[in-house]
Amino acid sequence: MSSTPGPARSPGDAKYRSPLAPPKSFLWTRRIALTLLGLFTATPLFVMISSSVKPLVDVQGSFDWLPSHLTFQPYVEMWSTVPLARYFVNSTVVAACSTVISVVIAVFAAYAVSRYRFRGRQVFRVTVLSTQMFPGILFLLPLYLIYVNIGNDTGITLSNTRLGLIVTYLTFTLPFSIWLLAGYFDSIPRELDEAAAVDGSGPLGTLLRIVVPAARPGIITVGVYSFMTAWGEVLFASVMTDDNTRTLAVGLRNYASENDVYWNQIMAASLVVSVPVVVAFLALQRYLIAGLTAGSVK
Repeated sequence: MSSTPGPARSPGDAKYRSPLAPPKSFLWTRRIALTLLGLFTATPLFVMISSSVKPLVDVQGSFDWLPSHLTFQPYVEMWSTVPLARYFVNSTVVAACSTVISVVIAVFAAYAVSRYRFRGRQVFRVTVLSTQMFPGILFLLPLYLIYVNIGNDTGITLSNTRLGLIVTYLTFTLPFSIWLLAGYFDSIPRELDEAAAVDGSGPLGTLLRIVVPAARPGIITVGVYSFMTAWGEVLFASVMTDDNTRTLAVGLRNYASENDVYWNQIMAASLVVSVPVVVAFLALQRYLIAGLTAGSVK
């Protein structure tokens, strides 16, 4: 005796919904919360873009969401009001060198911590991580005095130079980079190292040919972190640079003179300064998330 098939079940029918599915009230609450959060995040960006295409008189007067007269002159004048191109070069050199040096040193240090057992290994890992507990301002005066003494004793100038700024940023990026990569290397099976050793590969060859390709997300995470730290840092750059070595993060304040503040040019320059970091983050986002997740587990 055949049975007549019942009516088709709609996925949205509450009678046939999975018991693990969240209620509709929760879904709507989440949508509203995410919408409000998106608006809260996008509003400052919209104001920055809108102000960057306004005449200076519109920015200085009463606030309006939209420009009364659309102009791209601030994007042209911002290069001549202050030496923005020089600041851009300084930031690029400092951030790129800090990133490359930090990644190279962190890869070798993290591999040694992860693969070798030596006295003081755990103390080293804890010490490296504990350096992130202190605010950076505590190291400002000691580092500056060290640079001045090194210059007086050896003639090597570190204060007010790009080299000194690179060394300064390494003191912040290296501890976190080593800790993160050591945790990522721990997640890579040691059997790969043993198989490479059987094939005749030494420790250096194993690191470069086996471990580094497998740890690409973690290495990219370290690189992005180091670059963003050096690109947007203000405190040390404002003290350890002069007019010739000033970076973008500090140079933006020069748009404010004694008589006037060029708000439209500040907004235009801020938007241009943000582009490299935003593009790098969007391009490497999936590697960044994977690297942070794997490193945090360990």
